[in-house]
Amino acid sequence: MPAVIDKNTCTGCEQCVNSCPVEAISMNSDVAVVDTNECVDCGDCVDVCPVEAITLE
Repeated sequence: MPAVIDKNTCTGCEQCVNSCPVEAISMNSDVAVVDTNECVDCGDCVDVCPVEAITLE
């Protein structure tokens, strides 16, 4: 399952964007957004998120 970002928790730090090996995460209005067609479910973004706003579902 692709990564899911809680937009209410996301602080817009972009650490997940920089950690994604397939560039499946981008920013939209200072909130991270996952391209579910590109996400490979690796969990790198989950590991780097300082506010635990990302889960793999």
